[in-house]
Amino acid sequence: MKFKKVLVLAPHTDDGEIGAGGFIAKLIEEGSDVYYAAFSIAEQSVPEGFPKDILKTEVKNATAKLGLKESNLFVYNYEVRKLNYARQEILEDLVALGRKIDFDLILMPSVNDLHQDHATVAQEGLRAFKRKSICCYELIWNNLSFNFQCFVSITEEQLQKKMAALREYKSQGFREYINDEFVRALAITRGVQSGNKYAEVFEVVRLMIK
Repeated sequence: MKFKKVLVLAPHTDDGEIGAGGFIAKLIEEGSDVYYAAFSIAEQSVPEGFPKDILKTEVKNATAKLGLKESNLFVYNYEVRKLNYARQEILEDLVALGRKIDFDLILMPSVNDLHQDHATVAQEGLRAFKRKSICCYELIWNNLSFNFQCFVSITEEQLQKKMAALREYKSQGFREYINDEFVRALAITRGVQSGNKYAEVFEVVRLMIK
């Protein structure tokens, strides 16, 4: 199934790459026009020793590793862990994006994600794009329940691009779920489950076939 215009919704910079970095690289390689919207650069929780806006630079570098055009990157600066207080503003941002660009696939966190920021973006994403195909990416440490409905096979090269993208987040290097070992192990696990060498898994909310 060919998708022309894809929008990745990331509550925080790096969420999209963690959950769907391989698929993003695959889509771009196959000719899809991929856009990425990050809603918080988490200035309040950047580790000491880094500029407060470092994640804005890191997300540009990371998504470039996947092949994303800089003009397709939208970075907002809502306060981390408080996106639920800006629910209406986020919805309006999403609606504005949808009016500007006719997306045919939305990738976002699961509506069952435990993190309040992730849940907010997922809920408002569903409201804004209820007439589009929507798949939720896996953020394994936050998903209390997750329906394994769609497996996307990825190549070694696409996995390498995903790991290279995550290595750009030097300010987040202490997080165990962005290191190469974990990323490869999860890709192998999902590959074994789906009969592929490597894969990413998605929860299908809506699938529109025209």
